Amino acid sequence: MFKSTIFALVGLLIFSFGRVDGATVRVDLDPLSDEFIDHINSIQYYWSAGRNFHKNTPISYFKGLMGVHEKNAEYPKLEQLLTYTDAPIDLPETFDAREQWPHCPTIREVRDQGSCGSCWAFGAVEAMSDRVCIHSNGTKNFHFSAENLVSCCWTCGFGCNGGFPGAAWNYWKTKGIVSGGAYGSNMGCIPYEVAPCEHHVNGTRGPCKEGGKTPKCVKKCEDGYKVPYAQDLHHGKSAYSLRNDVDQIRQEIYTNGPVEGAFTVYEDFIAYRAGVYKHVAGKALGGHAIRILGWGVQNGEIPYWLVANSWNTDWGSDGFFKILRGSDECGIEGQINAGLPA
Repeated sequence: MFKSTIFALVGLLIFSFGRVDGATVRVDLDPLSDEFIDHINSIQYYWSAGRNFHKNTPISYFKGLMGVHEKNAEYPKLEQLLTYTDAPIDLPETFDAREQWPHCPTIREVRDQGSCGSCWAFGAVEAMSDRVCIHSNGTKNFHFSAENLVSCCWTCGFGCNGGFPGAAWNYWKTKGIVSGGAYGSNMGCIPYEVAPCEHHVNGTRGPCKEGGKTPKCVKKCEDGYKVPYAQDLHHGKSAYSLRNDVDQIRQEIYTNGPVEGAFTVYEDFIAYRAGVYKHVAGKALGGHAIRILGWGVQNGEIPYWLVANSWNTDWGSDGFFKILRGSDECGIEGQINAGLPA
């Protein structure tokens, strides 16, 4: 009886606590509780956690945001696997695409996917928009429509229920994507249809709740936009994947602009506010696509990627975050896609 009681207690402790870098990690706390946030801040110094969402936000909402399909790792890489074979260029210790190409406004932009698992499309159209500007030396600014990609790319996956980032780049190359701004912006051919939600208690947006159906594919520009749909389609000249190699990824960003990446989101990521994110607590919620626009080193010791999220500017560091670089943290370096504009 005594031994069985001891074993039961040990089993309970193993269930309730984990181990990360020698620190005891709770996994039984409500991920939106103040206790969970305090726990994150007490066990590591890489990053600081805080409140980004109202305590009553359903976990199903966050799972719905994870729009990289669970089988993305099995999805074939793009036909072209770009590899830099020449001697690597002398890459700087710190690089920020916003500073490198200040004449390209989309690089500084943070979009909002709303209650839709469309991150796979957002990470793609954001980087595409950046690259059109970069490769035209600032003479072209085209805001690619996430709505057009989410609703019309049947080969990309399942719209708001998840998709494959690589397929988004291939669609850009083969079919083209029209312009479109944020929800309610009336900007471009097809603006985003899914409304943003309110992360906090008081605000002008509606509450964050589980998403609905994928918007219907409409191949017609909204009234008032003077360019016909077929003429507004912009294509990519190439679409490719990159190897899981830090120097290769950095050289690509440095040469051609931001890329789309994907990683596994855990419950602690919801509470990210500043610093270099490293998973320390909570369960996996799913795969999430983002735009990587640079890198650096925090306090001279912690290497990171600089990343734009698509959860509006009141999440994280004004919508941006940093994540540990060089150890494939949460798979961030193994799912990189990009391409060049036509």
